[in-house]
Amino acid sequence: MVDVSMAEAGAGPVPQKGVEGERRLRPYLLFIWPALIVCSAVIIFPWLFTVWMSLHDFRIGSPMTFIGLDNYKDLATNRRFLESIGHTFYFTVLSVALPMVLGTLAALVFHKKFWGRGFFRTLFIMPMMATPVAVSLIWTMMFHPQLGVLNYLLSLVGLPPSQWVYAPGTVIPSLVLVEVWLWTPFCMIIVLGGLASLPSEPYEAALIDGASQWQMFWKITYPLVAPFLVVALIIRTIDALKAFETIWVICNGGPGTASETINVYLYNQAFAYNQVGTASAVVVVFFAIIVALSLILLWARQKAAWT
Repeated sequence: MVDVSMAEAGAGPVPQKGVEGERRLRPYLLFIWPALIVCSAVIIFPWLFTVWMSLHDFRIGSPMTFIGLDNYKDLATNRRFLESIGHTFYFTVLSVALPMVLGTLAALVFHKKFWGRGFFRTLFIMPMMATPVAVSLIWTMMFHPQLGVLNYLLSLVGLPPSQWVYAPGTVIPSLVLVEVWLWTPFCMIIVLGGLASLPSEPYEAALIDGASQWQMFWKITYPLVAPFLVVALIIRTIDALKAFETIWVICNGGPGTASETINVYLYNQAFAYNQVGTASAVVVVFFAIIVALSLILLWARQKAAWT
């Protein structure tokens, strides 16, 4: 009687239990199992196999030898690997911070109405349409100390020439310059979408109260656009961490190991030195770093969410 009265009161159908409920569930399982099998084959199995290989001394063409956690112990004392972690974070911080700042400024400019705004917007996002390898090849020619156009531009304003990617001290900032050129439009598009969704009433009230442009930005625009900024931050951080094409095409992690990030170190261990076991251990450590950063960024995303 209780079930009937709940259904009549508009509480919805009573969930089926027992044998009848299981019969209704079985057709849905036919749609779930293929997805589970594909995910296991494409994601779970390769990951478990990588962890298994990291516990072995494995060189291409040689038999596997189980060594336990020795690969991880070697990485903990490997100066070259530890330096690659520092290079990765140095490259990531610069490659995220500069496009975020410049992209936000560009979004604020292009949010204003002026003649030719659509044309300049299109021109600004054109770098995103090029492939990273093609862009890297062009910038490699521009970075040339004698024949590159960048040193020629420096000479026009009376500045001395730079070694760019050919000197250990300037190689990572030079690579970041390429990343900034490539990905500032991406950050601009996300922030511009956030600006387009903002209401006009708070700005009208602020103008009546005599607020300045900076006060309106800091008190109104920034808090409302913060969730969009965090989204751009998360996507850009993930992309910067896995950056490989730009670094490899322009300088192969050089000069020496001055720009060798974790991805470049991983590539060298696996394909240059045939140390597959060590490379697998690097993958596991890198995955742990990415998971930790992802948790921090997701926490920041929750803090920036609208209430």
